Amino acid sequence: MIFDSKTLEKDLFNGLSNYKKYIKKNSFGAILDLNINFYKSNKFKKNIDQYHSTNSNLKIPFLPELKNLSRLHHLVISRKVTTILEFGVGKSTLILNDALAKNKKKYANFINKNLRKINKFKCYTVDSKNFWINKIRSNYNLKNVRYFLTSIKMGTFNDRICTFYKKIPNVCPDLIYLDGPDQFSPKNSIRGIDTNHPERLPMTADILALEYFFLPSTLLVIDGRTANARFLKNNLQRDWIYYYNKNFDQHFFELCENPLGTLNKKQIDFSLGQRYYARLKKITLAKYRRNNH
Repeated sequence: MIFDSKTLEKDLFNGLSNYKKYIKKNSFGAILDLNINFYKSNKFKKNIDQYHSTNSNLKIPFLPELKNLSRLHHLVISRKVTTILEFGVGKSTLILNDALAKNKKKYANFINKNLRKINKFKCYTVDSKNFWINKIRSNYNLKNVRYFLTSIKMGTFNDRICTFYKKIPNVCPDLIYLDGPDQFSPKNSIRGIDTNHPERLPMTADILALEYFFLPSTLLVIDGRTANARFLKNNLQRDWIYYYNKNFDQHFFELCENPLGTLNKKQIDFSLGQRYYARLKKITLAKYRRNNH
């Protein structure tokens, strides 16, 4: 079941009220190799036409959205995330690397002694374009990032046409960041339909195929991609809390279920504590009301 909840926003971004202060405190300029003051000026920003995002030969990355990156960084820190699965390499990869480094410095000793985390303090970033992976890997020394190059194929999920990565890192993430793939990577078609068209939309279904492997408290963040987010929302089968913020066009799904066992409970207690159980209590009550009306 999917439970829409604006109350999730308050918990996700508690403590992130001043973006300017957060960006400065966490040295985003140095992380992104960016002059923050110059970036804010109108001179740096370029007008783009309506086909810019559907250019299959695009070699210039989109300008980083500092507020979006601030929220992403904050989520990794505040939720004490240890393992990230990122779809779509980019500036976000730099931010995730930094946040994991901070968590490692602060929590490594506790996690090593108390939790079963094999791929701890690692961001596994998946992309279908070697060009973009090399662009990040050759310019930045990201010690907490593991790159994963794979192709994309058209497929179906419950007879719905969609796309899948051919291979995915075999990890158990606390946080999933969905900002890829582009719609032009799949080379095949299903019944003559593919996404390699300016009016098509990205429609990845990897999250659905992996859903029952995710642990309770897993957080999925989707940057834009509203059609894909709706597809996932309509097909996810477990208990998720969903929140969409129109102002910054991001979707958030938190898997909110009873812990699977002792180790999962230890992880939830460590990373989220009573905030999680308060949401779980509300979901339990909502399920009871649905089933009895």
